[in-house]
Amino acid sequence: DANRQISDLKFKLAKSEQEITALEQNVIRLEGQVARYKTAAENAEKVEDELKAEKRKLQRELRSALDKTEELEVSNGHLVKRLEKMKANRSALLSQQ
Repeated sequence: DANRQISDLKFKLAKSEQEITALEQNVIRLEGQVARYKTAAENAEKVEDELKAEKRKLQRELRSALDKTEELEVSNGHLVKRLEKMKANRSALLSQQ
């Protein structure tokens, strides 16, 4: 009976050692996944920061371009008015002659 108990305990010990080995391998695999996910998250954050900076830059450029467009439209309006005045003056001069 003692030999049977010893045999059972040896079997349980071997089974437990196999489970421990499997769990250790699982821990190693999971640690590798964590490292990969952490690296991926850091890279994603870096890309996000770069995209935010690019967005801010593009928004500044857009505001600048819109301001310049508005400025040119105002200038164009003034020039159109000057041209109309010049045409009117020319017409008036020609009609006087």
